Parts: sequence; C-alpha cells; structure tokens
Amino acid sequence: MSRGAQTQISKTKDLKNPNEYVLALSNELRSWAFDEEQAPRYKGHWRDQIFEADSFSPLDLEIGTGNGFHFAEHAKRHPNRNLLGIELKYKPLVQAIRRVLRQGGTNARILRYNAVHLDQLFEKEELNNVYIHFPDPWEKLRQNKHRLIQLEFLNRLFHLQKSGAFVEFKTDSRDYYLWARERFEQSPYVIIEDSENLHQSAYAAKNFVTHFESIFLRKSLPIHYCRLQKVQQNGAIRA
Repeated sequence: MSRGAQTQISKTKDLKNPNEYVLALSNELRSWAFDEEQAPRYKGHWRDQIFEADSFSPLDLEIGTGNGFHFAEHAKRHPNRNLLGIELKYKPLVQAIRRVLRQGGTNARILRYNAVHLDQLFEKEELNNVYIHFPDPWEKLRQNKHRLIQLEFLNRLFHLQKSGAFVEFKTDSRDYYLWARERFEQSPYVIIEDSENLHQSAYAAKNFVTHFESIFLRKSLPIHYCRLQKVQQNGAIRA
C-alpha cells in the first residue's frame, strides 16, 4: 500500500497538468481503471456490468495496491476470482493494473478512491475476500485518527462482505498491529489467524511476499499479521 495516502481526494478532471499516469486512465486503461467519479456508478453491479459474471462469482478486493505485485499475483493465481483494487496515487495505480495486463490477466480492475468510503462503491454482501497490506501506520499519536483500521470502518466492511469471507491484514508497525488487533476484537469479525512474526509462523508457507514486505524483511523486521473471518450465524464457513 502506498504510504502517506491522502484523507481528501482530488478530482482527476480538475488536474491542470495531468501527467502520463493520469492520462493513461482515460486512454489505454479506460476499460481497466476507473476514477473517483466513474467508480461509484457500478455500485452493486461490478460482477454483471464490469466482469460479465453471475452473482455467485467471487469478487475480491485489495485496499491499497501499491505498485501491484500482490494484486497481479492474486489475479494470476485465481483466474476464476474477479479482483478489484483501490489506490489513491496515480503512478502505483497504473503500475498495478499494467502488471496484470502484461501477464494476460482479464479478471482485475482498479479504482481510484478513498477506501474509507467503501459503502459508496459496494452494496451489502457484494464483496468476498479483502486484503489490506501495509496501510499507512500514522505513527504519531495525534495522527492515529487517520488510520484506516477503525471500528467504524470494520463494521462497514463487515456489512459489505459475504458470509465466510475473510480480511487479511499485514503491517510492519507493531504499534499499528496492536491498535488494529484491539479493534478486530471489538468488531463482528472472528480472528482466525494471528502472528506478531508472520515469517516465523505456520502461516509463512502460504504467504505471498509483497514489495513493501520484501523491504522490511531485508532489514530483518518482523511482519505482523491477522486474518479475520465473517462467520455465518450457524457456524458454516465458506469463502
């Protein structure tokens, strides 16, 4: 995920001197990338209008794709799952979807939007699995209010996911991990996997190392990890 993400989002059409990445959205990538005004139009219709898929087709979301290594790998590993990515910054947004297209993927699209407002993009139970990797930690105490992981956000996301779907969270910040975990416990989700050192845990074997993650690993920094699940009331699980 790109660091230092904006809390207020500017409109693409208002940019006076759009760079090559901004221009790519309305040219080569117009069928693959949607700006902040286009994206809300497909609320409730991502499957049928964008992916031409039925209502049972999985629709996953990555919040903060960064330059798209995990985004592209997910699309490649799971060709039968549709994938949306959210990113604010133009350059990584374009890099992420280009990475998918270079490997021949057709099951992914990317959106420029503020993830705080997911309810403007998705209807109730429209989403399956959600990935939140290395969001901005906003380390200073006075900045904590800007963190993506808030109880209100989790309650909103829970409402938007199908029963049995999961949320995968990774961060290099122990402070953010402890903050997030406290809110995970207060939320409707069930924590099903948890580690303060992902790469020394039983979960390491299935983990895909993101770009940010590789940087932290080279510095011998531990990666903190949680996986949450929306459990059906009868206890049945499906994702």
